[in-house]
Amino acid sequence: MSGQHTAHRSARDPLVDGLRAFAVAGVVLGHWLVTGLVLDAEGALDLASPLTTMPTLAPVSWVLQTLGLFFFTAGHASARSADRHPGPGWLAHRLRRLLLPAIALLGTGSAVLLAAAVAGVPDGTLSVALTLAISPLWFLAPLLALVVLSGPLRAAVRRWGAPRCAVTAAAVVAGADLAVRLLPAGTWMPPVTVLAAWAVPYLLGLAHADGLLSRRRDARWLAATGAVGLAAVLAFGYPVSAVGVPGDGRSNLDPPSLLVVALAVTQTGLGLIARPALVRLLCRPLPRRVIGEINRHAVRIYLWHQPVLVAVVVSAAHGGAPLPGLHTAPDDPTWLLARIGWLPVLTAVLMLLVRRRDSRLTSASVNAGRPAVDR
Repeated sequence: MSGQHTAHRSARDPLVDGLRAFAVAGVVLGHWLVTGLVLDAEGALDLASPLTTMPTLAPVSWVLQTLGLFFFTAGHASARSADRHPGPGWLAHRLRRLLLPAIALLGTGSAVLLAAAVAGVPDGTLSVALTLAISPLWFLAPLLALVVLSGPLRAAVRRWGAPRCAVTAAAVVAGADLAVRLLPAGTWMPPVTVLAAWAVPYLLGLAHADGLLSRRRDARWLAATGAVGLAAVLAFGYPVSAVGVPGDGRSNLDPPSLLVVALAVTQTGLGLIARPALVRLLCRPLPRRVIGEINRHAVRIYLWHQPVLVAVVVSAAHGGAPLPGLHTAPDDPTWLLARIGWLPVLTAVLMLLVRRRDSRLTSASVNAGRPAVDR
């Protein structure tokens, strides 16, 4: 491979930057819109979901459940990073960038929860805060495993092709889904789909980084295959919602099902089809700046968005009467409209937090004589 071709492949891909920003924004907005925090008579918070009382909103989760795109861009980033930093230090570099923000979240969150307990915050509120604070961390397990396996997975894609590798991973998910249907209720199943399901978009990201899936017919094939898969699993009785709904006996996300795989493939195909429009959008200063900021802080935004929601809700609860969209039950469209009205506040608090933490880390790196890490 020529040095010129390697340099071209190692350059940033505006499409991937745009898809990563969309994926992060989709996950954050999705969680903020389906997480109701109801203030009870004793001043404690209880979790509720608008999807329980408004099930017609379930198809909206197909747009906002963008973890498939997140893993696609992660696979692409791992491959490009390996090209830029060949050698044994690459893996440590990637793992450090994923683990350090998570460790910071756990440390800060533990201190805040301890202080809240001492201050007499109700146990119910503490339980909700703990649940929402640690819930984003689940993605680290499959992502770390896939990063560690990037070398063998990339070699497999180069040898057998992305479609064959992705279909193999999807077959594992299909087998697990079938076993869940056939085995008695409550039978323990190893969490193989947590890795296999997210391996599908990750493999597609590895392939895209190697210059595959770059033709429009490849993108159309992915989108069509995913759409057919979605129609098929819905016909087989899979839940419509791409996220878990409290009270439902089955979830497409815990563990990931074939619907999640089909959705990830569909979104990836549509994202690749949208390349010309996304590239044109990124030529404009404001969208380029917004997408750049989201990409720069992507992991921290993902990890801190739920703690920010809890912090804003708890802080506003001291004002007296419950506020619509923050403390009221999510049982009608007016709650949804009110919550949408709170999104700019939540976004401002989140960006203030992640940028402040980033400036502290940059200052610490400079004071220690080390250059700041380019995220």
